[in-house]
Amino acid sequence: MSIAPHLPHRSGTPTAPAPGVGFARDLAGWGGRRALVSEGRVVSYADLAGLVAERAERLGPVRRLVLLEMASDVDSVATYLAALAGGHPVVVVDAARPDVVAATRAAYDPDVVARGDALDERRPGTAHDLHPDLAALLSTSGSTGSPRLVRLSAANLQANAESIAAYLPLREDDLAALSLPLHYCYGLSVLHTHLLRGAGVLLSDASVVDPCFWAAAREHGATSLAGVPHTFELLERVGLDEVAPATLRYLTQAGGAMSPARVRAYAELGQRRGFDLFVMYGQTEATARMAYLPPDLAAARPTAIGVPVPGGRFELAEVPGAPEGTGELVYEGPNVMLGYAEGAGDLARGRDVHRLRTGDLARRGDDGLWEVVGRLSRTAKVMGLRIDLDRVERALVADGVRALVASTPPTDGATEQLVVAVEPRADGGANRLLARVRRLVTAATGLPAAAVQVRAVAQLPRLANGKPDHRSVAALAAPAPTGAAPSAPERPETVRDVLSGVLGRPVGDDDTFAGLGGDSLTYVETSVRLEEALGHLPADWHLRSVADLEGGAVARTRRGRSVETNVVLRAVAIVAVVGTHANLLTLLGGAHLLLALAGFNLARFALGDVERRERVRRLVAGAVRVVVPAVLWIGGTALLLGAYPWQTALLVNGFLGPPGWTEPAWHHWFVEALVLLVLGVAALVAVPAIDRTERRWPFWFPVALTLVALLTRYELVPLPDGDVIHRAPVVAWLLTLGWAVARARSTRHRLVVSALAVLTVPGFFADDARSAVVVAGLLVLTWSRQVRLPAAAARLAATLAGASLYIYLTHWQVYPHLEDDYPALATLLSLVVGVLAWRVATRAERLLRGTRRPGPNFPLTRRESPAHPA
Repeated sequence: MSIAPHLPHRSGTPTAPAPGVGFARDLAGWGGRRALVSEGRVVSYADLAGLVAERAERLGPVRRLVLLEMASDVDSVATYLAALAGGHPVVVVDAARPDVVAATRAAYDPDVVARGDALDERRPGTAHDLHPDLAALLSTSGSTGSPRLVRLSAANLQANAESIAAYLPLREDDLAALSLPLHYCYGLSVLHTHLLRGAGVLLSDASVVDPCFWAAAREHGATSLAGVPHTFELLERVGLDEVAPATLRYLTQAGGAMSPARVRAYAELGQRRGFDLFVMYGQTEATARMAYLPPDLAAARPTAIGVPVPGGRFELAEVPGAPEGTGELVYEGPNVMLGYAEGAGDLARGRDVHRLRTGDLARRGDDGLWEVVGRLSRTAKVMGLRIDLDRVERALVADGVRALVASTPPTDGATEQLVVAVEPRADGGANRLLARVRRLVTAATGLPAAAVQVRAVAQLPRLANGKPDHRSVAALAAPAPTGAAPSAPERPETVRDVLSGVLGRPVGDDDTFAGLGGDSLTYVETSVRLEEALGHLPADWHLRSVADLEGGAVARTRRGRSVETNVVLRAVAIVAVVGTHANLLTLLGGAHLLLALAGFNLARFALGDVERRERVRRLVAGAVRVVVPAVLWIGGTALLLGAYPWQTALLVNGFLGPPGWTEPAWHHWFVEALVLLVLGVAALVAVPAIDRTERRWPFWFPVALTLVALLTRYELVPLPDGDVIHRAPVVAWLLTLGWAVARARSTRHRLVVSALAVLTVPGFFADDARSAVVVAGLLVLTWSRQVRLPAAAARLAATLAGASLYIYLTHWQVYPHLEDDYPALATLLSLVVGVLAWRVATRAERLLRGTRRPGPNFPLTRRESPAHPA
């Protein structure tokens, strides 16, 4: 044991530990009962209490952060319980993973590092502000070396232990045969519940296929066995019916979905042998368990996770496009974590999670039982470990391996596995490469080699749009399908026809509108056509696959179509701009409203949940898609007609042109401002610290930007004299306010952006009517995301909104010839010419795409296309 130089306590850190966890403090009350059995050694509760007291004394009276390298032995358990009893927050890591231990030490700088009965006291005090509720930090099941941990309180641990013990038939003379690791929340939950009831735990590193494991279970009279789906797959090799002790009373299963056939088989075996099967559902974020299936229902309802644990409750959060009655499973209960930790700075944080969004799609059956029917993200549970497939894939790429990673779904014949498709190098050595990849994946995930299938392929499978085809990767591990082809969906071509017709590309099941190169111009036409075809369109349809959209289709409605409010506002705004210029009406403010709508779409398309460089690429590419048609049109009319000075043609009029409004130099102020502001946002998110801040505070970040941008709106920052209401730095607050509207997710958020609109727009323009147009548009966009229109009006709105940029660019050359005598005709022709220009440009773009061979070097075939900010 080494002692570091004395360090003073951090300000605000308690000098005495917080109250510990009840089941860890009350060990001595169970006296001589059997607590732990390990390698033939039986440890009573009195003996265990003595070991815990001795460790607690060594940990001392000052609350410190303890990193425990956990193993399945008595010393590790004693140290763990000493930390819990003494109120010392304990970080539990796998003792067999030195890489994970090192990474966790670097991220959290523990005050004490413990392994077995050895304590490496790095300092007598603590270097951290430790929240009084913090008791334990656990890795999410199967994290791939990430420092992200789940923060659990003493109340979390105690409440979940009591909850599980309330529905399991636990008795004081029980003994759990535990082959699960104790750094895993499922293994710890078995320990917690048995200690709570004064029951015993048989600790073992042996697998359930090892005869020694069952010899010990029979010798000591084990009454229960806990396992993940892989455990039960292994049991089929040895025959549970042959090896299980006669004392076995129940089995518990968690750690991922087990195939219905296997659930039914073990439930029926239990009925014959006299034991029960408890199928359970949980996550580390809920300390351990959230639901259980009563054993008498296991054979009849093998697909269900059951009912919430005592003290917990479920509800469904709406998932756009999900079938009726299906949504994201949300859990509430006293076992919900405090939140996540990414590093030592998070140890002082209190509760920031009250309702746990599980990330699982679920539904509730007519019998009241809950079922999990899918996942919302690309994670997999393999052998009870939650694996981030994208993280594994990135780790391989970082190591110079061209590979794709997928998982096989659980079936009646096998549990879930990882499948890695590898593209060997031209210099050969395929066998060595496959072996190396398996080592890399097992090291990154903690999975055994048997759970990882590595397949060499001549070329990594890609979809028609060039995106990775993970479904084909998963199929590499499965036999070729036989028998009749699956029945076709009700409308198999509807979504494909619309997407391929608008985007001019082949479309597959896994394709999304954004991934196929869609942007905000093609977005509006596509949304109306899809809504007409499907009857209902979810808010995030542009990010959903073809299969999801077709699976969530509903019956067509006969009267009217739902159209997104931003589409209608774009159509109204561009008509207002053209009609006002052509003397048909007086409705100023349309262009400024379009700027706010650009911010709204920028947040939805370009600032998605992708890496920082991809965000910057989308923003820059989106600006380019405005610049190219603008410069071509303005420059062409300047050369042919002498319509504009060179400053306007190059979109630098705001810097080098006349300061005041001078026609035609200032005609395209909107395009200049839009491009400059989008590039400004790109420059902001290119800074890692700013990008992280935006991700952490997605709503309040654009609100803060709006407040900063108001400095120029109220002329608190000096700017050049001239036509200020058309200069990018002055109108920036409108774009960021539209951004904030897109991020508003609650009534409170909507009230904030509404107040900003009502308080800041009036007074900006010379007339109140212009302000009212902008305020009204922002309020409608904030409080109503869809409007109902007749089908013909919906199609017209989509066309005008989609063509809005081109209408704005071209109308300056159309309406002046007719505005004095025929203002209505001038307006109509301006709109028609702009729509025709849009159609021509769209067709030209499709033809250009068709001449390019999709591949890794063509960005629009690899990732989601950048959104057109207009």
